[in-house]
Amino acid sequence: MRVPAFEALLTDAGRDVLASVDAESAARDALTAASRLREDPRVAALDPDLPVSELVNAVLTQISLRVRGRAKFGDLADRMFFTPNGLEQSTRRSVAEYRAERVAKAHTGPAGDLCCGIGADLLALAARGVPVEGVELDPATAAVARANIGALGLADTARVREGDVTEIAPGRYPLLVCDPARRGGRGRVFDPAAYSPPWDVAVALAEGAEAACLKAAPGIPHEALPPGADTEWISVDGELKEAALWFGALAGGPRRRATVLSERDGSRTHLDGDSDPGPAPVAPARRYLYDPDPAVVRSHLVAEAAARVDGALLDERIAYFTADTAVRSPLWRVLEVEEVLPFSLKRVRAALRERGVGTVTVMKRGSAVDTEKLRRDLKASGPGAATVVLTRIGERPFALLCRELPAGAGRPGAAAPSPPV
Repeated sequence: MRVPAFEALLTDAGRDVLASVDAESAARDALTAASRLREDPRVAALDPDLPVSELVNAVLTQISLRVRGRAKFGDLADRMFFTPNGLEQSTRRSVAEYRAERVAKAHTGPAGDLCCGIGADLLALAARGVPVEGVELDPATAAVARANIGALGLADTARVREGDVTEIAPGRYPLLVCDPARRGGRGRVFDPAAYSPPWDVAVALAEGAEAACLKAAPGIPHEALPPGADTEWISVDGELKEAALWFGALAGGPRRRATVLSERDGSRTHLDGDSDPGPAPVAPARRYLYDPDPAVVRSHLVAEAAARVDGALLDERIAYFTADTAVRSPLWRVLEVEEVLPFSLKRVRAALRERGVGTVTVMKRGSAVDTEKLRRDLKASGPGAATVVLTRIGERPFALLCRELPAGAGRPGAAAPSPPV
């Protein structure tokens, strides 16, 4: 993105042009939208020194990104500005607001948001009264973050400067939030040492602040977690989003936490673990099978989850557990087990045919079976529906034929939504 063309959109005239474009129509027919904009004299007037084609492209890029941004930011996206990479790497609004609430309750002094990107966390902090300075290396991304501050009326609380995070001395900011870049020229970066800034630099900055939150990919190896930090794995509606490491005044809670946020109903549910509870009991399948949320699995809290329902693992290496009762919670999905079969295509197909099952959902853990191929090979037909769960018990593959519990089935209470922290 060229900054001059983008900055032309930040004027009153630029905002008027953006507001005049029907986003849904432009998304359906970009060529027609571009043609109309080229003929609109207001577009050429935005910056007479720039080609009209460049200004048109800038307008349509923002319109397209705003449409895509609604998935992360809701209706707020229609007032925000984005770059393609900035939107891709930005924190979801629900996660940023959840984290900002926790930060603001513990620390309201000056803060630094390092590697602030387009400003999702910075905006959430500023909206809660935390004075915050964002630091961003890329000039275009920094310009977008500034534009978002202005668009949301937060200029009195937030600002952004261009800068290299590796040149910041530990302790520069009493409160620090850092989200190291985890994408490179070849896509996602999985090795924390290859983050930007590198993981050891980011950890040193966090440890040098009075309070800090350091974000990481949810798949970060547990051995890379600093011993002085509390780590929280966060999922949204069943999709694992990130790991948040809390330092200093923001630490002192559970050493490991799984947090499940729901954008559907606004609930926030937590499962905590302070120490290793030891191996969970292992038992054959009981009446109900529990499939824990990925935040529970990644935080290594499956044993704690099973204990909530007096459950046991099917296999000590697999993150399914089983119990005699069904307990509803956002922390897991519950299925009723109808039959347990040593896995073979012939056995599963016969069992589904006997039940008149035509609609099959396939889940798996610890299985190498191609689920799409299996679904085709089952050739299921009939009015019924079933879930086939593929897993390993001991050294043998098994298939569990299950049914979804109807809405409201099971008893609540073992893991009710937690209050905001």
